[in-house]
Amino acid sequence: MKRLTTLITLLLLSTGLFAQQGNVTTRKYRFSDFTDKITKVVMGSGEVLDAAIRQEVVDVWTASPFEFCTADEYSKLRKSDDYYFLLVTDGQAKGEEEPMVRFLTLEKGGADEGENIALRTEVISLPLCPVEGSSGRELVFLPALVRGIQDFTLKAMESEKVAYSGMNWFNENFDKKGRIKRIYLAQEDLSESLTDKDKEKYLDEDILLCEEDDADKVYTDKTFNTLVSYTVSSGTWSYKMLLEADTDTLYYIRKHKVTGKNGPGFLAEDLRRISKGR
Repeated sequence: MKRLTTLITLLLLSTGLFAQQGNVTTRKYRFSDFTDKITKVVMGSGEVLDAAIRQEVVDVWTASPFEFCTADEYSKLRKSDDYYFLLVTDGQAKGEEEPMVRFLTLEKGGADEGENIALRTEVISLPLCPVEGSSGRELVFLPALVRGIQDFTLKAMESEKVAYSGMNWFNENFDKKGRIKRIYLAQEDLSESLTDKDKEKYLDEDILLCEEDDADKVYTDKTFNTLVSYTVSSGTWSYKMLLEADTDTLYYIRKHKVTGKNGPGFLAEDLRRISKGR
């Protein structure tokens, strides 16, 4: 009798596990309706940034129908899984007393935790600018960030690997074609921990150091076959990016924890990765 009871218990547990497995929703599956849903582009991040986002979405966003909405409308609609939302979010790292980095984020709507429908799900977030003290460079590279979010989501609809890879997915661009590109690194994007020896070791005639304004001009001039640096840093994390000028494509993005030894900006490790195989 005891053995029979144990067997029944195991069968019930197995049935429960299979039922749970049947309810598992992968990220690829959750994003599979992206092109069929309306993407609400949330305004409310300031007049200049709102105007820039509005223009870039009109110019770049082709994957799904989109509409613009206010922050109040977002608050009312965010529980509905009928929508995706493109918005600026403030990120607060562990240990930080307040948010220090702003991100451009795509999320899928859904219910708040505790309700019996899908939770709101972040699809992808890309670093945009510091919360305080922004230089305005985010406006230069905004086209690539908007395009990057769209491209990532389209690939995430097709591939579970991409859907779970997050920002790392963009580095495949560099791995495939980045080593044949000319690269402009703004001096202001380099970590103070970089030594003259590091620069001598890793830089070459096609990895050029320049002033920030010159790097931005290379980008806005849509210079062919050229990558330009951009960094966004907080007191805790530093995000380093390379973006292609003529195609508005994000090629490289990595982050590191800011310490006394490794300050914000491109480290020797980044230069080693960038120069490898050139």
